Amino acid sequence: MEKVALVTGAASGLGNVIATYLASLGYQVIASDTSLEKAEQAIAQSAYSANMHPLKLDISVESDFHAAVQWLEEKFSRLDVLVNNASVTKATPVLDITAEEFDWVSQINQRGTFQSCQILGKYMAAKGYGRIINMASLAGQNGGTATGAHYAATKGAIVTLTKIFAKQFAAQGVTVNAIAPGPMDSPAVRSIVPAEKLDQFIENIPVKALGSMQFIAETIGLLASENASFVTGATWDINGGLFMR
Repeated sequence: MEKVALVTGAASGLGNVIATYLASLGYQVIASDTSLEKAEQAIAQSAYSANMHPLKLDISVESDFHAAVQWLEEKFSRLDVLVNNASVTKATPVLDITAEEFDWVSQINQRGTFQSCQILGKYMAAKGYGRIINMASLAGQNGGTATGAHYAATKGAIVTLTKIFAKQFAAQGVTVNAIAPGPMDSPAVRSIVPAEKLDQFIENIPVKALGSMQFIAETIGLLASENASFVTGATWDINGGLFMR
């Protein structure tokens, strides 16, 4: 039976690359986003649309997760892989971040990932199998604030949540891991770094290059495999040498 994967924030950017790659591997991929229309439009443009299914899932809304579980049970009766990719940020200087903006970023990135692991992870654990991959960030490891101090704080929390849920689900066949990318060659990075500063930005990366979104997707494919059963609670660093441990 074909395996089922759900990717949050799959309508654009890294999420779309991940969803497309998993579909190319033969997964039935639930491409979820904050609106059904956005998810449908992304799928319509994919070469693997036959393996992709749209779903409205706003990770800041708890009821959306419960609706997703019901939808999954009715359509597939399973969920094998969960990629918690969706997140938001504003590159606001740390001393200018308001309480409202901090709460907005935290609700989506931190609480959204928590509830996804909790609600969808519980569903997977009840089935006795699952692979959860959370998207953390270099910013959550080195305290970088170029993408927003609130964003960095939530991504650090995701590293910890990954360990918590890895312990919770380990005996039930569900692994939970995280990937912490450095700056990618992505629309998000290019929107934050002005074009005239991009060359110097890249020069400050030890490997002198931006990361590949496709490689992130391929790493997720590896962590999502059945053979990855002995890897859990880990954060995989893919950052061009900007953070080493």
